Formats: sequence, structure tokens, C-alpha cells
Amino acid sequence: METSNKKIVITDHGFANINPELSVLQHSGYEIVDAQCKTEQDLLEVTKDAFALIVQWAPITANVIRNLDNCRIIVRYGIGIDNLDLAAAKEKNIPVCNVPDYCIDEVSDHSMALAMALNRQIPATDARVREGIWKIIPPGNVPACKDSLFTTLGFGRIARAVLKRAGAFNFQLAAYDPYVDEAEMLAHGVRKITLEEAIGQSDILSLHLPLNEQTHHIIHRDTMLNMKSSAVLINTSRGGLVNTVELAQALHENQIGGAGIDVFEQEPLPVDHPLLQAPNMIITSHTAWYSKRSIPILQQFAAEEVLRTIKGEPLKNRVA
Repeated sequence: METSNKKIVITDHGFANINPELSVLQHSGYEIVDAQCKTEQDLLEVTKDAFALIVQWAPITANVIRNLDNCRIIVRYGIGIDNLDLAAAKEKNIPVCNVPDYCIDEVSDHSMALAMALNRQIPATDARVREGIWKIIPPGNVPACKDSLFTTLGFGRIARAVLKRAGAFNFQLAAYDPYVDEAEMLAHGVRKITLEEAIGQSDILSLHLPLNEQTHHIIHRDTMLNMKSSAVLINTSRGGLVNTVELAQALHENQIGGAGIDVFEQEPLPVDHPLLQAPNMIITSHTAWYSKRSIPILQQFAAEEVLRTIKGEPLKNRVA
């Protein structure tokens, strides 16, 4: 190694190996450090002279970022960037990238699976059968898909893929996204509606928004009071979009029909969380992103963003 700053640090990851990253970067002339940092002190020690960071869950705080002397890019494995201090990165003029295009099919498939299971009342029917009750009509009213409105909050890559799948089931399609114009939505066969209309009219409401000050707890008690009592809520996006304590209460009080949640503000979900006892609820453990195909693609795409920096090429997915 010619100089100490020719170092790419993978701060942490949960993968079996880093072979996809090594394959992309093997001829770059840079050392690849598989650090598996557990504490901020670990991060401060290993990242100080790094040229690039690739991060999964490690908290890249302002303190860590201000300690970076040579860093030219930070890449997050995944879509969300909640664990990165973007303001500090901007202050240091370090570009931050994510990988928003690696698990579109997986997350949209998962969203649709949750939606259809709840729409068809499969968990409730299964539980009833196991209790020895056999009825050929589901526990509650089941509207036909063609009579139901499937709405996404957000109209990005994953939301569009979800709506395409919902269209195959003959749902009526709508979306709320203030940053996408009506003509673009109509080109996809989707009606643009307001947030108030999405909350009040949707039979299935699927969340696909970034998490920020405006969207934090966008679904809360008052929101759910304005939803249909039969409505199904799906969240495979960011945990902080939903006040899950108030969601549990809404389910117990039959204010909405059901919910399928894959992401949470605190993970793992605490064993005493009220959502675990809520009726008409499907909980998955942040697995929507996963398939055997998605993991190596995520690793490859993250490494390719670093390689673009090394080559002086435009970044593909810069978020800050």
C-alpha cells in the first residue's frame, strides 16, 4: 500500500462475506478493510484515514464524520440513511450515497403479500380454523379487489412496483406524492389524490415515503380515526412513519381493519410491545428487502458507487 489513505473501510455488515465488493474493487489499488465496528471508538480508529466508507448499521455520527481526514464518499448499504449525519457530511463536503435500486421487486412483493393476506383475512381465518371453528365465510367483510382502492403514500420506484402488482389484482389505483405531477401518475394508470383523500378513502394504504420531520409518525391516532374501519395499513418503508403504540390501540378498538408491518422504530421489536398482542396484525422482522439475489446485488452496487468515485465518474445515487 503506497499511502495510508488508499483505504476503503466497510464499517459493518451482516453478510456471509464481502466477495461482491472485492470483485468490484480488486483492481482499484485500494485496500479493503472489513472492520465490523461495534462502537464509536472503533469507528474513530479505523475510519480516520479512509478514502471511502461503506456502512450498514453503524452510526456515522457528526463526531465520526468530523474525524475523517481524507474521505471522499460514504455509501449506505440500503435505502434509508437514518444512521448517517447528513449535516456533518455536508459540512465536510463528503458525498453520501445509498442503494435505492437493489430490492425493488422484493419489497414490492412483500408489500403485496401482506396486503393480500390481510385483504383476504387469511391470518384471522387460519386462527379460527385452529380453534376448531370451520366456516366457509371469512370472519369479516371482504370487498372484491376491483371494488377497492389501493393507495400508496409516495410514488417512487417501490411504490410504482407495488401499484403495478395491485393493478394485476384489479384494484383501483391511487397515490399521494406532492413531488410527482398528475400526468406522470396517469401515465402509470394511477390517480393522484391528496393526503386527506388517501387517508379517508383507501381500502389498502401502503407506505413508501422517506423518513424526515414531515413524515415522522404520519400515521398516528388521529390519522387512523379518519381511515375506513375496514382499511388495511402496510408499512415496508421506514419504521418511524407509524406510531405503532397508537396503531396497536387502533387495532384493538377496531378503528382499522388490519395492518402488515415490516419495519419499526426500535429493532428488534421489544417483547412487551403492544403490537405483538394486537388483532388482525402481521409482523415481519425487516425481511422485505431479502432474497438470495438481493444481497449480492446490494453489495455490488454499493462497491460500484465507490469505484465511480475512484475513477472520477458521476455518482449514481447521491442523496446528500
